[in-house]
Amino acid sequence: MPTCVIRVSVAKRPLIALTPGEPAGIGPDLVALLDGDWSAADCVCLCDPGLLRDRARQRGIDRSFPLYEPGRRGLSVLPVALERPVRAGVLDVHNADYVLHCLKRAARGCRDGEFDALVTGPVHKGLINDAGHAFSGHTEFLAAEAGVSDVVMMLTAGALRVALVTTHLPLARVPAAITHARVASAIAITAAALERDFAIATPRILVLGLNPHAGEDGHLGREEIEIIEPAIRAARARGLDVIGPVPADTAFVASRLTGIDAVLAMYHDQGLPVLKREGFGAAVNVTLGLPFIRTSVDHGTALERAGALPVDTGSLKAALALASTLVSARERT
Repeated sequence: MPTCVIRVSVAKRPLIALTPGEPAGIGPDLVALLDGDWSAADCVCLCDPGLLRDRARQRGIDRSFPLYEPGRRGLSVLPVALERPVRAGVLDVHNADYVLHCLKRAARGCRDGEFDALVTGPVHKGLINDAGHAFSGHTEFLAAEAGVSDVVMMLTAGALRVALVTTHLPLARVPAAITHARVASAIAITAAALERDFAIATPRILVLGLNPHAGEDGHLGREEIEIIEPAIRAARARGLDVIGPVPADTAFVASRLTGIDAVLAMYHDQGLPVLKREGFGAAVNVTLGLPFIRTSVDHGTALERAGALPVDTGSLKAALALASTLVSARERT
């Protein structure tokens, strides 16, 4: 298994908060399996320490997890108590509050400067909603916790970056959510993040249309003419390098992506299937527009694999490494 090497050149030794997510899923397994070189950054896992010990034992790993205290090096645990004991692979609605408590504590630590970045494991959205909490995803939840109204979900896989205008919405609700303000905000937030956090001096963004063939001059929909094109023109007037709207079915061919720093898709399944085909298991989810850095794995809870079957730590290691890189970039600005 490859090791996770985190390299950061910052004046202050960074501390990354890690939430494993759904306790019955593979998040705790990934933390238990997380080997790495923590010589340049530290990580504090916000979870129930007994859960990590149990999952490690289930996988035949003899490992201790020291408790977090300021200045502790390497990987440590900040205890958050489970509501109910956990069986690997078996959901329990009573532990939904535990998942949210971990996230709230991590977000508060990031807001207050206790932690330098947040890396999140996979949660089970359905279970959280079944527990009575309106929860559409980490992106929206963390935006509310941070007190910001506009954020952008972006996934990265190698050189490919795909940002989204809308995130976890039923497809039937997407057209109404594509507004001039929303598209313009997504362009601006993506451009600013690419410049500040990814050190791209003049980012070039390719914007997809909403409809087939980008509306076919209005014959297949008018969102491109009435909403997306005006938002692009406004962005160009502010000096941003934005191209589009282009048809989604040809946007990801190699020649179209030459010189492009990010693709802005209108909805979740318009852009992410291509990106996950490109690098599933090593891709990273990044929330742009938060006052703190947040990255995440690119996969779900994989309940059927928890506690026993092989799991791939690649995406978690990539999320930790990217979080460290972004901390370094912000330290330089």
